[in-house]
Amino acid sequence: MDLEPTDAAPRLAAFSTWLARERELRGLTREAVLQATRLAPAVVDALEAGDPARLPPRTYVLGYLRAYAAAVGLDPDDVVLRYEEAAAGEAPASPGARRRRLTPRAVALVIALAAAGCALWFWLRG
Repeated sequence: MDLEPTDAAPRLAAFSTWLARERELRGLTREAVLQATRLAPAVVDALEAGDPARLPPRTYVLGYLRAYAAAVGLDPDDVVLRYEEAAAGEAPASPGARRRRLTPRAVALVIALAAAGCALWFWLRG
């Protein structure tokens, strides 16, 4: 699936550059981070590249970022917050990523259909 370029792309690139620089400032190699986190090399590469097309769904990214931050010695909450700010406005990773909320009318319809189904079932049984 192709993601359309958004204004978040430069922010994600800047975030990823910051992430890699923080690792390097602490004298850690990618291999050390890989060993400490047990993340796949492609995941660490994607986190440090900032390319939205290479990143997994958001839920996974947040977990990976927390593990990465802990291994590097950064505050995981701060890293996640920085990522969220950088990714603001990013296109969803998958069509199902955006969930529609059920309206009260839709919920009432589902309940009414369930009640009618139960009534029909009891009527046919009886």
